[in-house]
Amino acid sequence: MKSIATIAIAILCTMAVQSQTRVVHGQLSVFDSFSVQNVEITSQNANATTMTDSQGQFSIVCEENDVISIKTKLFKQSKVKVGPDTETLLVDVQFIDSPRNRKLAVGYGYITEADLNYGISCIEQRNNDFCSYATIYDLIRGQLSGVTVHNNNIYVRGGKNSFTPDATMALYVVDNLPISDIDWIQPCQVKSISVLKDSNAAIYGLRGGNGVVLIDTVK
Repeated sequence: MKSIATIAIAILCTMAVQSQTRVVHGQLSVFDSFSVQNVEITSQNANATTMTDSQGQFSIVCEENDVISIKTKLFKQSKVKVGPDTETLLVDVQFIDSPRNRKLAVGYGYITEADLNYGISCIEQRNNDFCSYATIYDLIRGQLSGVTVHNNNIYVRGGKNSFTPDATMALYVVDNLPISDIDWIQPCQVKSISVLKDSNAAIYGLRGGNGVVLIDTVK
């Protein structure tokens, strides 16, 4: 009789443990936007392992209070706790940027080259302070030395610097294209900005004789 009771208790305990495990679904991304595929996902307590699919999605068996671990050499290690009511997880990992890691990330198929380059450029732009300026001209005043802004026109110091003849204005080159007006550019759109003058501006011929303001925007 005691043996029967012992067996029954064991069965009930086993059922209780099994009832605590469940399948949790998730989505793995990077740069808050792009799915990451072919990455191994592990639930530590349930000791289950799976891989993210082409959409960065995964499903994994977890226990009631488990920890999901995402670990690769190209992304910072990420651990996410699974609570009793957790059904879905959205995990954004941080890419460890280096020329070698960029090649490996594309080579291993974690992310496409286009998405990777776009994500990195957005991070670089986000980390500068360009968005703190109200206009493109305020940005130029704050970021470029050796220039003067007058009536929304840019003059590179060292030239005629008279403010009136159009010939003394600097040439604007935005994303490698010479343009006549930069009023439309928002500071948050700017990835980098610099000024060329003298011999450095010679590649633009006579048009660059009064200096060149180079602006690269976030694509």
